[in-house]
Amino acid sequence: MPKFVYDFTEGNKDLKDLLGGKGANLAEMTNLGLPVPPGFTITAEACRHYLEHGNLPEGLADEVNAHLAALESEMGKKLGQSDAPLLVSVRSGAKFSMPGMMETVLNVGLNDESVHGLAAQAGDERFAWDSYRRLIQMFGKTVLDIDGDLFEEAVEDVKRARGSDDDVDLTAEDFEELVGRFKGIVREQAGRDFPTDPREQMDLAVEAVFNSWNAPRAILYRRQERIPVDLGTAVNICSMVFGNMGMDSGTGVAFTRDPASGQQGVYGDYLQNAQGEDVVAGIRNTVPLKDLEQIDKASYDRLLEIMETLENHYRDMCDIEFTIERGKLWMLQTRVGKRTAGAAFRIACQLLDQGLIDVDEAARRVTGDQLAQLMFPRFASRVEGVRKLTKGMNASPGAAVGKAVFNSERAVELAGRGEDVILVRRETNPDDLAGMVAAKGVLTSRGGKTSHAAVVARGMGKTCVCGAEELDVDVKNGHFTAPGGVTVAEGDVISIDGTSGDVYLGEVPVEDSPVVQYFEGELSVEEGGDLVKAVDRVMRHADERAALKVRANSDNPGDSARARRFGAAGIGLCRTEHMFLGDRRQLIEELVLAEDDAERQAALDALEPLQRSDFEGIFEAMDGLPVTIRLIDPPLHEFLPDLTELSVRVALAGDDADAKDRRLLEAVNRLHEQNPMLGLRGVRLGLVIPGLFGMQVRAIAEAAAARRRAGGDPRPEIMIPLVGAVQELEAVRDEARAILDGVREATGVDVPALIGTMIELPRAALTAGQIAEAAEFFSFGTNDLTQTTWGFSRDDVEAAFFGRYLELGIFGVSPFETIDRDGVGRLVRIAAEEGRKARPGIKLGICGEHGGDPDSVHFCHEVGLDYVSCSPFRIPVARLEAGRAAIEAADASSGGSDSR
Repeated sequence: MPKFVYDFTEGNKDLKDLLGGKGANLAEMTNLGLPVPPGFTITAEACRHYLEHGNLPEGLADEVNAHLAALESEMGKKLGQSDAPLLVSVRSGAKFSMPGMMETVLNVGLNDESVHGLAAQAGDERFAWDSYRRLIQMFGKTVLDIDGDLFEEAVEDVKRARGSDDDVDLTAEDFEELVGRFKGIVREQAGRDFPTDPREQMDLAVEAVFNSWNAPRAILYRRQERIPVDLGTAVNICSMVFGNMGMDSGTGVAFTRDPASGQQGVYGDYLQNAQGEDVVAGIRNTVPLKDLEQIDKASYDRLLEIMETLENHYRDMCDIEFTIERGKLWMLQTRVGKRTAGAAFRIACQLLDQGLIDVDEAARRVTGDQLAQLMFPRFASRVEGVRKLTKGMNASPGAAVGKAVFNSERAVELAGRGEDVILVRRETNPDDLAGMVAAKGVLTSRGGKTSHAAVVARGMGKTCVCGAEELDVDVKNGHFTAPGGVTVAEGDVISIDGTSGDVYLGEVPVEDSPVVQYFEGELSVEEGGDLVKAVDRVMRHADERAALKVRANSDNPGDSARARRFGAAGIGLCRTEHMFLGDRRQLIEELVLAEDDAERQAALDALEPLQRSDFEGIFEAMDGLPVTIRLIDPPLHEFLPDLTELSVRVALAGDDADAKDRRLLEAVNRLHEQNPMLGLRGVRLGLVIPGLFGMQVRAIAEAAAARRRAGGDPRPEIMIPLVGAVQELEAVRDEARAILDGVREATGVDVPALIGTMIELPRAALTAGQIAEAAEFFSFGTNDLTQTTWGFSRDDVEAAFFGRYLELGIFGVSPFETIDRDGVGRLVRIAAEEGRKARPGIKLGICGEHGGDPDSVHFCHEVGLDYVSCSPFRIPVARLEAGRAAIEAADASSGGSDSR
């Protein structure tokens, strides 16, 4: 029978799968001899059993009894003992940090008898009744699913009667009154009395924590952060220590470095005479952690020692929760802290310089998603024409502009319509998660850098300004008032700067970030400051380690030049159909309307010089690097007028309808297809419409020859799309070779060009061995390969049912964002293996937008592809992830990795 309960003295930080992050780290701190209140952890395995079977696993109750008895023996008092009660907290703790998404219940063990024992033990009636009302409030909301606002309204009523707006002014009698009121709320809302048996309280709290794994906000957070759904959560039962025993007590959150910037120093928040949930909730404004030195120097000095110990031990920035009970410091939690993207890069390089990690580890500590955040635009340095309203705390950097909304539901609703919104609250709580995800940014009038809003926003890379105390936020009536009497109502546009903390009325213009300026070559490493230096250092190492090359998806010289500045090793996908838009659409119409070979050739002859000029510009931008050019892929009707619009125009004109419009309508009807994605497109076009592919190949060859005569080094690769059978490829290949030979003879210039194909049909993947005999390279078109493997059209289904599939867990993430490894990925593996077996030197790449997705880049490394290709802006992300993939693969083969 598995072991379901571990004492804090039994675990360690490497048991996160079993004990969750919180439990594993409590055990680690206990092993380090740090002051951790005694307790034990119920494993995530017990949670998984409970969620699967609907009951607690056999043997769990006996293990809990034994560990509780040992805890009672160590503490010298029993759970809920009337004269000197042992009280415990019941807290969630999954493998991956999910701040505020699951449940916590404090002060378990209090009842009508033990409250008097606690008062006598503490010598403080007010503290005891405050602790009791907190238990009923938390238990009611968490375990009995009672609306938390009912309890808050009761607190506000008592404060109004007292003539105060601060909890600190409430007396023991006030809290005793609240206990009575809260019991009434429980009785009325839950249909039962608040349980007074301490063990029943604890058992129900444990089950509530287990159930909270599947709470809607937890599900949403896991989906947002791509956390597996089947991990479950551990439960930590810890003897209570109290920060609300008077002004010599308190609670706080500390970071060993600034989680917003990465700078070293003393960062965090502290709140006297309070419990931990008060700090995280942001209900009461905290003081900076540095102020603790003046309040309690001995505890402050000890805390700094512990922070240094933990950072050196974990070799990373740590996030710490602590409580001071009457001058005694206790550690309640530590974890590797969530941080902004900029802080991640800075901290990785700081730790590298300190000798705590090596350069491979520095690259592992950052991600492509974080690099992408650093590339987002920021507000312009000079802001004119908009009014600055106030300044709050710069909790999570970035520039966000949107309409002010004051509740989560409204944020989701407007964002669903495609509108940008800023969620404005006094403070956020876990129930606001959906709105935080939907919003472009978050603004709160309360809370510090460790409040719920700040911690969750940083984890999501969401812009956040919190603690803007000058704002009077009226959530109920949907507006806030700023200094000077300025009122901002729902729908008014505001701009928030998460880097400076500034809040503006109106839309502030944006400019390129320093990191983008660095990639563009407009800003040197020296001019860019410590952030750009850190990015440059990590990127150079990633490039050194990467096995995968990163190419660009680009169709014009401007994008190609930018891609090269961003580090592209060539072009992996040049979509020639994009060159037929705008004024050139007319020439495609003439090609479609051609009634004989002469008219068709005339249309092709008109297109050829335009194509040749396009290719010359791209070859010049990518001189010396490979350029993969896909011959025209989409069906021709996409270049013609819309069937409905054209039909109406001809019908309304009647007998006066333009002759060309009539011919176009006839052509559109002739080319109309029920499912164009699977119709006359790709290689089929080249085989059915004589001269179309030939014109493109000739333009490529002549452009390459011209560049070679000009002293350039063009390296074209001609890609045939949508091949399903080797015979299709052979027919187009033979025509292309003949044209290439003809251009060589006519110009006297030899420009070698590889000829290959896109693998975007399941049949092509399954017959890749045959196709490789005629193809010099494969490029996996994973967008179409995903559509044809799953049997759905992306344009039709994403809005229709993808949301529901994500809710049901059918998709962990959209297969158009990240490669479906089990289905599409398996086809890619098969094709790569069979292709290499038939042609050992075949070049393999991927050219769908998956090429810029971090997880997909790692998959491509595993499969052994030669390159990935993505849009120019995502090239740095793919470069970083290519290096990280190589480092992680080397770690896996050697058995070494980060052991944080």
